[in-house]
Amino acid sequence: MKMNRAMKQDRRGFLKVAATAALALSSLPFTMRSVGAANDKLKIGVVGSGRIGGTLGGVWVKAGHEVMFSSRTLENDKKLAASLGPNARAGTPREAAAFGDVLLIAVPYRALPEVGKDLASLIKGKVVIDTNNPISSRDGEIATWAREKGAGLASAELLPGARIVRAFNAIGYARMGAAREQQGGRIGMPMAGDDAKAIEVASRLIREIGYEPVLIGGLAMGKYLMPGTPLAGERTPEQIRQIAATLK
Repeated sequence: MKMNRAMKQDRRGFLKVAATAALALSSLPFTMRSVGAANDKLKIGVVGSGRIGGTLGGVWVKAGHEVMFSSRTLENDKKLAASLGPNARAGTPREAAAFGDVLLIAVPYRALPEVGKDLASLIKGKVVIDTNNPISSRDGEIATWAREKGAGLASAELLPGARIVRAFNAIGYARMGAAREQQGGRIGMPMAGDDAKAIEVASRLIREIGYEPVLIGGLAMGKYLMPGTPLAGERTPEQIRQIAATLK
């Protein structure tokens, strides 16, 4: 009898824990649940399908993900999608933002306030990979502001509600398309973020491009993920960690 009572108590305890876990999972935004498994194929929306967006999106298509490309020129996006096969498609930025479980935003920094405003309701709660660099000669006053604030924190302010990971900022796009075949993770990709789940998703996608993700800290450290900073250029994961340890 004592054993039966103990078993019943254990069962009640197990059911209570299971119910709590299920409730916690159900409270997560849909996009965060849908990108949970490491083997899942993702829907990725690319906002800004130029050199960086087009290159990275193209590799993810080859990896088996569904990718929607978008920019200011839909015809160019349609041509790009057609060249990549059935897992690629084209749409408007709003359509790409609605389509993607994960978003890659790759636009001139001066365009980021407009992107954040136009897509505000669509990016909330989603993993957003921020590749955008504030360049004063190109972007003007907003670049000055973003550099003073720190590019990671500035992007978070301009894209409110997004689960931002800053990555693909410190390495040129030219080699990214071939990194998967040529480098096999020997080169590190520094990234910065505050959201653990978003970092996990971004890390997977970085590895699929061909780099080894190296978390250097929270979004406040995103100010170092730009050309001209100590972390710019190609380095091994260990070299990145050593440099990051000297930064504040």
